[in-house]
Amino acid sequence: MGMFTSMNIAATGLSAQRLRLDVIANNLANINTTRNAQGNGPYRRKEVVMTPINLRSNWRSPIFPQGLDTGIGRGVRVLKIVEDNRPFRLVYDPDHPDAIKIGPKKGYVEYPNVNIVEEMTDMISAARSYEANAQVIQGSKQMFQKALEIGRMA
Repeated sequence: MGMFTSMNIAATGLSAQRLRLDVIANNLANINTTRNAQGNGPYRRKEVVMTPINLRSNWRSPIFPQGLDTGIGRGVRVLKIVEDNRPFRLVYDPDHPDAIKIGPKKGYVEYPNVNIVEEMTDMISAARSYEANAQVIQGSKQMFQKALEIGRMA
């Protein structure tokens, strides 16, 4: 493990959590958007999907319990941003310009499937993860400074 590995791993977490916070902010900003950019329905909530980064794979004998060792973790990366397919929230408002005109849902307006409580919970989780990664970088920096001080004394 290299000297800056811990900082590099934490940096991937910072980037991923920052993007997650941006997506959550976008969800909250569009909580009442009844027509998307294409004009064909309300905004759909988005989520960030992350995956661990493993740059190397070391083969071990299948006889041993580990079998295939995926190596030391290298952080996290954003795999994709997906749309939440849960149904839209329906509110009865026949005077709204986007109200459904015909069918059993006549007079209802489809609002985004964004739940403010869920978004705030995700935001707290992302912010805490971001803070934890920032603390890892700060701790690594302090260890490097102490190592330099020890080197100067010797």
